[in-house]
Amino acid sequence: MRSWNESEAERVTPEEQRRLEEAVERAVAAGITHIETARGYGTSEAQLGRVLPRLPRARLIVQTKIEPCPAEEFLRKADESFRALRLDYVDLLAIHGINNEDLLHQTLRKGGALEGARKLQREGRCRFVGFSTHGSCRLVQRVIATEEFDYVNLHWYFVHPHMEPAVATAGRYDLGVLIISPNDKGGHLYKPSAKLRRLCRPLTPMQFNLLYCLAREEVHTLSIGVAEAAEWDDHLAALSFYSRRKELAADIAARLEQELERTLGRPWWRNWWKGIPEWTDIPGEINVFEIVRLWNYAVGLGMTDYARARYNLLGQAEHWFPGRNAAQMDEVAVRKALAQSPFADRIVEVLQDADRRFRGQPARRLSQSGS
Repeated sequence: MRSWNESEAERVTPEEQRRLEEAVERAVAAGITHIETARGYGTSEAQLGRVLPRLPRARLIVQTKIEPCPAEEFLRKADESFRALRLDYVDLLAIHGINNEDLLHQTLRKGGALEGARKLQREGRCRFVGFSTHGSCRLVQRVIATEEFDYVNLHWYFVHPHMEPAVATAGRYDLGVLIISPNDKGGHLYKPSAKLRRLCRPLTPMQFNLLYCLAREEVHTLSIGVAEAAEWDDHLAALSFYSRRKELAADIAARLEQELERTLGRPWWRNWWKGIPEWTDIPGEINVFEIVRLWNYAVGLGMTDYARARYNLLGQAEHWFPGRNAAQMDEVAVRKALAQSPFADRIVEVLQDADRRFRGQPARRLSQSGS
């Protein structure tokens, strides 16, 4: 798409639109049927609306997403989405970003977003209602257990294994599972480190992560972003390994785990997260769990660019990526908060090292940038 700023829709150039349409048309020709966007994705809906009417609608699974808001506002935004997409209905409609308890309450309360979504469903304007989330595993499991949703968009990949219980819970509740951004949020795999490339052979890191996700029976689809048609090549090539996805993914995952154990130490790698409180319970709201996770993959697998980008989002991305980085850490207070961790001293050292390695200019989520 041209921009994360919706007002740029009228300024889309013919070349920008051509690239988007070629990417979409190649995907559909290859058998990809799921097309995902959101009300907050800048010019995306408007640009897709220029190509969707030409495609075989019955073959498509179109999803858009709207953030939690009162039902009346939700319905207004849905109307805007349908007009932009030039569709009478969408197959999947998600409440976008149930990332904390307050947003869950806003969604479920009388007159909330879910009420608006259900009205659209009764009218035949959406087939299934789901939710997307950047929240904690515990929160995601709680939302699933409400039994109010048909599917969930969540973050789970090799570098985010601690969301696995939520994937399993979704399977038990018979929810569809859509994996968000496996290439970007899953490790900036479009520009992998030399070590990661070597350890993932015969696959590329992107291909490994795609097959790793699809090897789970609960996972139904992946949300992959491409800027032009040629970027499908690596993804489509992964399909030649699809029948062996479980075997290959398990073999490469074991290789990566061995390298992480070798580099970081087995006791640490197997237990580092134990006793780490939620970021809300740590002085300065430092997201210790996330920072240590990023440090592990940077040190163990050379994923420094990914770690740096995510680290500098902390404190800048509101509920989408909550908590703060360690730049203003009170060492004594944080050590006290980590009293239940068997690695309290080492974690403090890791937080200090992470700040030295990763701190740069504060970053913003793409959808916050307006460009």
